[in-house]
Amino acid sequence: MARREKVIVGLDVGTTKTCAIVGEINDTGIDVIGIGTHASTGLRKGVVVNIDNTVDAIKRAVEEAELMSGCEIKSVYAGIAGSHIRGLNSHGIVAVRGGEVDEDDVKRAIDAAMALAIPLDRQVIHALPQYYIVDDQDGVKEPIGMAGVRLESKVHVVLGAVTSIQNIVKSVNRVGLDVNDIVLEPLASSEAVLSQDERDLGVALIDIGGGTTDVAVFADGSIKHTAVLPMGGIYVTSDIAVGLRTPALEAEKIKIQYGCAFTGLIPQDETIEVPSVGGRNPRKVSRQILGEIIQPRVEEILNFAHREIVRSGFDDLLGAGIVLTGGTSLIEGALELGESVFNMPVRIGYPTGVGGISDIVKSPVYATGVGLIVHGARDRSPARFKKGDINIVRKITARMKRWFNDFF
Repeated sequence: MARREKVIVGLDVGTTKTCAIVGEINDTGIDVIGIGTHASTGLRKGVVVNIDNTVDAIKRAVEEAELMSGCEIKSVYAGIAGSHIRGLNSHGIVAVRGGEVDEDDVKRAIDAAMALAIPLDRQVIHALPQYYIVDDQDGVKEPIGMAGVRLESKVHVVLGAVTSIQNIVKSVNRVGLDVNDIVLEPLASSEAVLSQDERDLGVALIDIGGGTTDVAVFADGSIKHTAVLPMGGIYVTSDIAVGLRTPALEAEKIKIQYGCAFTGLIPQDETIEVPSVGGRNPRKVSRQILGEIIQPRVEEILNFAHREIVRSGFDDLLGAGIVLTGGTSLIEGALELGESVFNMPVRIGYPTGVGGISDIVKSPVYATGVGLIVHGARDRSPARFKKGDINIVRKITARMKRWFNDFF
C-alpha cells in the first residue's frame, strides 16, 4: 500500500462500534478518503474492559479503512470518553515581565492555572485556554503584545483516569499503530458539528453514543464545561429487547428501522413485526408500544444531560440552544423530545467541513471520527505514544508539557 504524507486518521473507539476515518489534507481543506467500522465488544460505558476484543475491533476497522483509502495507516488520533472524565475551570495569575505580554508570560499564566491538587490516579488530558485578563481588561482572547503588569488566565482542564488512557493507548499500540494524541470525544465531535457562530452565542453539544452521553458547553467562543455520562443508546436497545421479548441483535435493528422517541409522531394503527426468541414465530406489535418503550429511556438520558448543564451554571448562556449528535440522535422524534425537555431550540448535528466521500460520513454516527481528523489537521504533531514505548505514563506526563503548542 502507498504511504501518503498528508494523511490524518481519526479512531473512535466506542462502546458499540469502532470507527477509523482517513482524511487527506489538500489545498482546499480535508478530504475523507477512507472509512472502516467494526462492532466493538471490548468496552463498557466508554472504558476498555477487554483488551483483546478492543484490539481486534481496532485492527478490523483500520484494515477496512486502509483498503478503502489505498494507503498504509501508521498512526491515529484516538478519542477517549467514559465516566472517569472530569472537567473543571481554573484560574492562574502571574506578573508580566518587561511590561508587555509575551508567549512566556502566557505559558506561565496557564501553568499557574494548572497548579491543581490532582489525584495520583488522574491525568490532564487537555488544558484549554478560555480567555485572559490583562490588568483590568477582561475577555482578552490574544494577550501577546499587550501592555500590562498582571496577566490572569482562565483555563478549562480535562482530567481522566491514567489507567483508562493507558488501556486505550495499549490497545492501539498492539495493532502496530502509534497514537498522535488522545482527544476528549465531545471536543472532537464539536469540531465537526458546531459552527463558530454557535460557539460565540452559546451552545451545548450532547453526543449520545452507544455507552456514554458526552456533554460540552461553549459560550463566548470557548469551552466552558465538559462531562461524560455513563448512559447511551445501548440502554434503549436493552429496553426494547426486554420489553418486546426479542434478541438484542433484532432489538437494535428494530430501534434503527422503526424506533421513535416521541410517541405523538406515531400513527395509532401502525404495526411492526417482532422476531421472537427460542424459535417461536414472529409477532405483530403496535409501533405505539415500541415508542412507549423508547421515549422514557431517551427522555431520561436527555434529562440527565439537562441536569448536568444546569449544574455547570452555564444554562443561561445557551443562546444557540442544543445540538444533538451521535447515533441515538437519529431516532425519529429525538429532536422533538429534545425541544420538550430543554425548552429551547434543538438541532441534529451532522459533520461538516470535509470533502471527498463526505456523503458517507455525513451522519451523527461519525461526528467524533470526523472531528478527530479535523483536530489532527490543525495539530499535525509527531506521534506522542509510540508502539513499543514501555513507559506510557512518562509519555503522558511529557504530553502535558507540550499541550501549549496545540493552541498557540
